[in-house]
Amino acid sequence: MTSIARTTLPCGEIVPVLGQGTWMMGEGHGSRSAEVSALRLGIDLGMTLIDTAEMYAAGGAEAVVAEAIAGRRDDLFLVSKVLPSNASRAATMRACEASLRRLGTDRIDLYLLHWRGGVPLAETVDAFEALKETGKIRHWGVSNFDADDMDELGRVPSGGAVQVNQVLYNLATRGIEFDLLPQAQAAGLPVMAYSPVAQGELVADPRLSAVAERHGATPAQVALAFVLSHPGVIAIPKATQPQHVRANRAAADLALSAAVLAELDRLFPPPRRKMALQMI
Repeated sequence: MTSIARTTLPCGEIVPVLGQGTWMMGEGHGSRSAEVSALRLGIDLGMTLIDTAEMYAAGGAEAVVAEAIAGRRDDLFLVSKVLPSNASRAATMRACEASLRRLGTDRIDLYLLHWRGGVPLAETVDAFEALKETGKIRHWGVSNFDADDMDELGRVPSGGAVQVNQVLYNLATRGIEFDLLPQAQAAGLPVMAYSPVAQGELVADPRLSAVAERHGATPAQVALAFVLSHPGVIAIPKATQPQHVRANRAAADLALSAAVLAELDRLFPPPRRKMALQMI
């Protein structure tokens, strides 16, 4: 097993391109042990970037992460998100403090605005910069921002300090390839892909199954490898079973040939025009 490829944030920090997501974790006590074990296994396998949010299970996912990372915090790159309803300056401060308590840590490596709401971007960015000053977050970014949103962010004071845009991206949802992804790549800004296997829908797609079978991989692995084939893209699949964690890790070592990528383009056509940014 080779080391997971890495990409560089605008600040110069290097992070793995394959991490672990936690959406829908922490929703039931009966699944907590499996969720914690899965995250720990992923860390052991090198997936040391963990993404969570205050919204997930109303903080429950952050509590799961806290248990999984206990004693290993310094080895990890921890991402969490603030809800747009908490994106005013004062509320962002309170939300961050609450996330820190649930996560059992003194800092969040990357703190994202989950999506745009009614609070002016300048106010949220000001809050993020203040949190950086205190050391409670190390970097900040955004989520579910379209190309126009990113242009607007760039005009906000300190908006250029953004480190990541996390968006929905997978073989079945390729709209960002028309404008948002090229924009980000030109700026050296990584895109973090959530739901990279379309919440499992691609696993059952017969088109993808046929491609995967010919290449000795699973459909999920091909879907992940496709996302990771794009420079500057980070994937954060969620897994709660050991076999799925190991399969996700193996996908990072799966190199898709130009012929396979061309076949995937035929089966799942890339966008030919600008599309509204999709989100779930």
